[in-house]
This record gives sequence, C-alpha cells and structure tokens, in this order.
Amino acid sequence: MNHKLLKFKTIFKNQPSFVHRYLSSNFKGYLATNEPVLDFKRNSPEATRVHQTLKDFLSRKNDTNDALFEVPIVIGDKEIRTDSVQYQPIPFDHQTKLARFYHADKALLGQAIENCLQNRADWENSSFDYRASIMLKAADRITNEGRAEILASTMLGQAKTVYQAEIDAACELADFLRFNVQFLYEHLKYKPLNSDENTINNMYLRGIEGFVAAIAPFNFTAISGHLATAPALMGNVVLWKPSDTAVFSSYLVYKILRECGLPAGVINFVPSGGPDFGETITSSANLAGINFTGSVPTFRWLWKKVGENLENYRTFPRLGGECGGKNFHLVHESADIESAAVATVRSAFEFSGQKCSACSRLYVPESKWPQMKEKMVALLKELQIDSPLNFETFTSAVIDERSFDKISNYIEYGKNNNKLITGGYYNKSTGFYVYPTIFETKDPKDRLMREEIFGPVLTVFKYKETEFNQVVDLVDTTTPYALTGSIFAKDEQVMKSVKLRLRQACGNLYLNDKSTGSVVNQQPFGGARLSGTNDKPGSPGYLLKWTSPLSVKESLVAQTTVKHASML
Repeated sequence: MNHKLLKFKTIFKNQPSFVHRYLSSNFKGYLATNEPVLDFKRNSPEATRVHQTLKDFLSRKNDTNDALFEVPIVIGDKEIRTDSVQYQPIPFDHQTKLARFYHADKALLGQAIENCLQNRADWENSSFDYRASIMLKAADRITNEGRAEILASTMLGQAKTVYQAEIDAACELADFLRFNVQFLYEHLKYKPLNSDENTINNMYLRGIEGFVAAIAPFNFTAISGHLATAPALMGNVVLWKPSDTAVFSSYLVYKILRECGLPAGVINFVPSGGPDFGETITSSANLAGINFTGSVPTFRWLWKKVGENLENYRTFPRLGGECGGKNFHLVHESADIESAAVATVRSAFEFSGQKCSACSRLYVPESKWPQMKEKMVALLKELQIDSPLNFETFTSAVIDERSFDKISNYIEYGKNNNKLITGGYYNKSTGFYVYPTIFETKDPKDRLMREEIFGPVLTVFKYKETEFNQVVDLVDTTTPYALTGSIFAKDEQVMKSVKLRLRQACGNLYLNDKSTGSVVNQQPFGGARLSGTNDKPGSPGYLLKWTSPLSVKESLVAQTTVKHASML
C-alpha cells in the first residue's frame, strides 16, 4: 500500500468532528489566479516534454497488449475488473486502443454507493483546510510534474490539439480546483448577526446527506474532474461516472487526486453503462444530487427518474445540468467583418465544433456576407486538419464513430437542402475526420439552424439590413437552447439595444468576441432553457448548490417566563 496515502488516510480518520465549523487562518486570505497558458512553441521545454510523453505513451503499443493502458473500476481502495470489457480508441487512429476499461454493473454500483456512505460522515466532518489542501495540491501536480501526462492523455483520448488540451486539462482544471478553494473561504466569512450580547448565531456549511453522482462528458477533461471535485470539496461523497470516450484522462485526474491525499471512498471511480448507472443512482434512497454534463435527452431521463422515485428519497436531490447549445454569432452591418470572420472560424471549428459553446448558426447582413465568406473560406484553406501529434494541426478527428455518423448525416442533409460553401468532406478510414463545413440557408428555421449537431458544421443565414430587428427575434426564438452567443457591432446604440433583447437567449454573451473560451472566474459558464440549470461553475454561487447549511442559535441566558411583554 502507498504509505503516503496511508498517512493521509490516518489524518482523515483522526479529524475531530468540530473543526469544520471554524474559519482557519491557513487559507483565510487565499486568492487564486488563473493558470498561465503555455505557448508550446517549437522546441520549447513544454513542447519537448509533451512530445516525449506522447512518444512514451504510444511506445506501449505491442503485440501482447490489446490497449496502451488499463483503467480499472475503483471502489474504496480496491481496483476491480469485470467481464464487461470496453475499449477507448484513439479518435484520429481508431485501430489503436488507448485504454482497456471495465463497466460496473448495477450490483457493483450498489457496492460503490454503500462504500461512499460508509465514508461520508468522516469526510463531511473533516476540516475545510484539509479538503482544500488536497485540491490545491492536486492543482499544483496537474500544472507541474503531471502537466505533460494529462495533456498527452487528452490529446490521444479526445483528439485535442496541444493548445486545446492545455487550456482544458491543465489550465481550466487547475483553475476550478484553486478558485473553488477561494470561493469556499469567501463563503465561510459570512457570519449571521447577533441581536444582543446574550445570543450567538452561527451558520455551518454541511455536506448533503447521501451521495452525489457526477456524470461527465467527453469533451473537457476539466469538466469531468470538476463535476466530481466541487461536491467533494463541500463535504460530499461522490460516484464519478466518466465518459467512455474520455475514460483515460479522467482516470489520470482521479489518480492525481488520490496521490495528493484524497481518502479512499470519498470519490469512487465507476465507468459504467449509462442506463445501469442512471437506474441505480435514481433508485437509491440516499441520492443527494446529480452533477451532470451531457445531452438533453439523458438529463430529461434522469430528471424524470428522480421524479418517479421522489417519495423514496431521504432528501430532495439537487439536480445540476449543462446540456449544450445551438450558439449564435449575430453580425450587424456596423461590425468589423474581418474580426467577426476570424472569431467565427475559431468558435465554429476549434476542437471540431465539439465545445458546448461552439458557434453553429451565423446571421450576417446580405451586403457583408461576400466579404465575410471570402475571409472565412480563405482562413479555412490555411488550416491543417490532421493528427494532433502534429502541433501545427488546427483541429483533428471527432470523438467516435457514432458522432461521425451523426455529423455526416447532417452534412448530407445540408447538401440536399442548402448551399454548400466549403467543406462537406468526411472520412473514417483511419480516423473519424469531418472537415470544417459551411452551409448557406434561405430558411432561418431550417433544421441546421435549430438542432444541435456537435460537430464542425456552421450554417449561415444572410439577412437584409432593413430586417435586422426581425433577425434579433429569430436569434432568440429559433432554438430551444440558451447557452452562448456573440454580437458583433460598432454601433453602440445597436449593441445596447440588442444586448437587452437577447439577455434570455444565452447564459454567456460575448460582445465583439467569439462565443467560446470562457475562463474560470472571468466568464462563469452555463445557460438556461434546454441548455441546463445555469448554476455557473467557475463562480462562488456554484459551490452552494452542494451544501446543506446548518443555522445554530445559542442562548447565553436562562429562559425565565412564558409571557410576552404585551401579556403583562
């Protein structure tokens, strides 16, 4: 057994039950800063380290291994392997299996829940300092000695370029871990008023009674780690279900957390089939919350299952969900067209449009469209669509065959019903490559303008300048989503008016900037309508969703009468 882990476990077991009630001086003034994004210029130290790590990872390929790595189920301090063997292929080289992993069945998931509950009281009663120190140590590990490995795992597993992996798996994940500690201690500064010298009032932030289920997406290593660690920081125990198509990078994050002192059983790492996981957690009387990022149908299904079992729960489960979007770029005739073109190419096609915030519908004035189209097409011709192992690559393959097939079907629909401007190519012979594609439509309610595709497909509606007001209404009403959007205009009055009219059309609004790229504690992220519950991870309020506060009044004088003054 790892002696360092054993030492932390011993400290954890000896935590007195009252320490979490007090604001410690250790982190009282802690202020997080955003992790600097490294450049990865040719032959730079950071580029050399990642190249070598990628080489080391890929060198594990041989005739005796059916995958480069193995990822176990972890419940408590036990690694478990089942007969339900699964594989995570490399998206841009799908013949190579990055990881062999295993699905937990319902019985095993039930054991994982019980193990979490056995550890809940000790973890909830541990000090905030203790929990915070684990998260901060993990953030330091991720951004220092673990940086190259976490980036390489994200590049191979999710086909991210080195830059996209950097801003996700290193910077954003570390930012979540660090800023959550700052937000926590800001919350702990709150002190209820005492009405007089004979009364002491306090409020304590408890964990929620039960367990939290964290259900992660494939597209951000940072989101996967954050869905599990934010509730854990607040004293909750967590069942972490990683995405099958991002299981390796999530497992490396889990390992770092354990190596940095997270006790066994606080977060149990349980890859599993979606229906088995969903049915098991929603049928448990001890479900305290679901922290989810994924599709609308899945989140609706989970919410419905919670509703069906509502009478069985010990507490009302907290439901937090982020479900994607159909994000817009609205260009006014006063806009800087060159800038809008660059921003739109980046938003729509970085990471092959697989960001929840990616632009997929563009509204542009009829008179400005030729200029903007020319610029965008020229930009795309310059970009390399290839393996992320080449650092010159702009974007690579989509995540898996299911996604590839879905996106290619939309492209064929677009070819048959709209005007193809550029792209339209796809090939899955070696990797799941879909090339950046732009359609122009005459129907602003075409399905390409309404439905989330989650791929490198952008649809453009050009409008007459005299119809701008009607177009603003179209932006607001065309889709059921409300995640991100951008307005491009130099006219200040137009910007002021449109910003007000579209304030419910998205949860993150960008002015003269692309609709992607939110940064923790700079642009807290999330949307409403069918885009989710808009809890804004990356902001102070997010943590309060995962706590059950206790208010305590202490009287320092004896009670001597039952009569009020009006009765005397």
